[in-house]
Amino acid sequence: MTQVMKLSDEVEEMFIKHFADDDRRKAMKYLKPTQREESHAVTFFIGVLFVHLSLVAKGYSYAQVQAIPALLLLVVMLDFFMADQLCSQVPMLRNLEYVACYYITGSFKTQDYGYCMRSKHYRDLAYAVSFLPYYWRAMQCARRWFDEGQTSHLVNLGKYVSAMLAAGAKVVYEKEKSMGWLCLVVAMSSTATVYQLYWDFVKDWGLLQFHSKNPWLRNELMLRQKFIYFFSMGLNLVLRLAWLQTVLHYSFGRVDYRVTGLFLAALEVIRRGQWNFY
Repeated sequence: MTQVMKLSDEVEEMFIKHFADDDRRKAMKYLKPTQREESHAVTFFIGVLFVHLSLVAKGYSYAQVQAIPALLLLVVMLDFFMADQLCSQVPMLRNLEYVACYYITGSFKTQDYGYCMRSKHYRDLAYAVSFLPYYWRAMQCARRWFDEGQTSHLVNLGKYVSAMLAAGAKVVYEKEKSMGWLCLVVAMSSTATVYQLYWDFVKDWGLLQFHSKNPWLRNELMLRQKFIYFFSMGLNLVLRLAWLQTVLHYSFGRVDYRVTGLFLAALEVIRRGQWNFY
């Protein structure tokens, strides 16, 4: 029990330092959110349901109405941690969507790889799979900005918006295959990649600190072997560029480019794992 409490204290201190700017009071709002004794949970959820039904009746779209819970509910560490995990799995989910469509529709019998791409239902689902995880995370950033007033949350929101735009452009390009959409995919994906790399290295990992006692790293490291951090930065860069495969469609030998894309999407687990641990 003592070891559990000690580990809990260490995690708490790490969160305060890296996610709350050494502000314990702010950190406790997310690690240990308090609730008044006179709970009004039932009234609250009935109110939210009423607002949902009213807005739908007035002609608002389902997607617009669904934004309400993310903006009303307090975002704690577990919320944005899980949302980040889901965002990392968007390429994998897109690949699984294609595999499911390929076999469920019987396209494998004729080896018609383009059937799913021509299906409206497939494209609609592709938009949802590509947008919703990033949209959910962006709304969390908006709520945290509303609660704390820190512009860094708006900057973080912009990162997820850029990812949404890049993902949407890729979905359209899969159908249109025109030079204009290709240029748009490259431009938007490149912008989103630079945005994400900056956030990975400087904000999330706290690296690239020029005046640190550990050159190019942060002052306090979780791992003693410094080369692991430099290796991780290089690997992170390579995996962030995996979207190029969706444009180049490069095949390694007899391996179809779709299999290569699935493999690269699976490697996102490694990139996200680095973020989770150090």
